[in-house]
Amino acid sequence: MSGALYTRDILRLAVSIPHQSRLDKPDGTAEVRSRTCGSRVAADIIVSEDGRITDLGIEVNACALGQASTAILAAEAIGKSAEEIAAAREHLAGYLAGAEAQPGSWDNMEHLCAARDHPGRHAAIILPYDAILAAFVAHKNEVV
Repeated sequence: MSGALYTRDILRLAVSIPHQSRLDKPDGTAEVRSRTCGSRVAADIIVSEDGRITDLGIEVNACALGQASTAILAAEAIGKSAEEIAAAREHLAGYLAGAEAQPGSWDNMEHLCAARDHPGRHAAIILPYDAILAAFVAHKNEVV
């Protein structure tokens, strides 16, 4: 059994989300909502010619776990491609589902371990990844 769900580290992350302002002229933007918990994440991205995030604006309305997950992702997102964000999302989702031994290799991901035993929180944890990936899709649709 994992320890406390809302640890000091989760709460610290939840109040320290980087890039917490929307961008004026994003290349791609998306807002996603969780049907299971009502969380909402909006993401704006600026993408380089080689398909990597050069700037990020993110707005989150979620529980502390969703906010902590957003903080972890936002701290890592600059310089990442859609494929790298998708791979991190799939690994984290696999961990939450019991298929992976660790939640991922990015800084602070180990703080999400306690959430594995709380499936009702999984949607909020995955939501920021879905928002950024949807912003990439919006960008690609604009470019085509």
